[in-house]
Amino acid sequence: MRAERLIAVLMLLKKHDRVTASTIAAELEVSERTVLRDIEALSLSGVPVYAERGRHGGFSLVPGYRTDLTGLTVEEATSLLAGTGRLDSPAFASAMRKVTAALPETYRGTAVRAALRVLVRPEGFVHAPEDLDALDPVQFAVFAGRRIRTRYRPRGAVEARERVLDPVGLVIAGDTWYLVAHGVGPRDRTDERMYRLSRMSGVEVLDEPAVRDENVDLNEIWERRRAAFRSSFDPVDVVIECAADDAEQVRSIAASSKTLDANGTRQRVELRFADHRHAVRALWTTMFDHDIVVEEPEWVRKALSDRARALLSDTGKRP
Repeated sequence: MRAERLIAVLMLLKKHDRVTASTIAAELEVSERTVLRDIEALSLSGVPVYAERGRHGGFSLVPGYRTDLTGLTVEEATSLLAGTGRLDSPAFASAMRKVTAALPETYRGTAVRAALRVLVRPEGFVHAPEDLDALDPVQFAVFAGRRIRTRYRPRGAVEARERVLDPVGLVIAGDTWYLVAHGVGPRDRTDERMYRLSRMSGVEVLDEPAVRDENVDLNEIWERRRAAFRSSFDPVDVVIECAADDAEQVRSIAASSKTLDANGTRQRVELRFADHRHAVRALWTTMFDHDIVVEEPEWVRKALSDRARALLSDTGKRP
């Protein structure tokens, strides 16, 4: 762990002309005392790092100092970034630090811009099991800047249709992966759209460059698209009571949730759903496997009761 941290400290020193111990500590989530020990270790190992005191002081490397930890070329670095590893894992973050520190100065900007093509967010739009067969080719196309052809099934559609897309970046939100891309065509270039990877099939990376801006702000795109997505629904809050052991899985069916009360064996939880249909459908499929009591609103209780009576009636009619 310390060797990895020393590489990260060295990367930060290379990235900034001058950086304070508090900045490094915040970036790496360690104490300032740990940072000072790491700086001393780098110095003793031959890295020419020096301290400047005063109000605008900090740590710096001797001008012109270069690190070449692995000799990676920009093509090799891009190949690593476009590999099959999970981009939202600690291993990927570790690889990114090593690759960035190892690249020559002239290539570092390219690697950093590639990293900006991925955004990891803890929250998503909705939660559902994901089919990630499309991840590998899409991930490669994003980093390589290549156009793709795929079949895509929009939300609510029965059949998938062929799309040609210019990939802009990847967003990993919760457990869901999205491709930010422009459609190829005169009417599709006005704005980017978000495509859920689990709805893609038959992805083909084309031998054509993607038409896209050199720089991208995925966080701005995410916030804007997420706000537009939410505004298209009429959110529904449902209060349920469930067994404490079931609470985590029950929460996963909703867009968001919060605990109202807990007594050790039971919990009262408020679940927020995208709309009325989502609330009834999600609760109906979940209550067969988990101990759930819907408290309010009354119309949700009635909708679930009506479904149960219809199911029993249909079962009674069968031979």
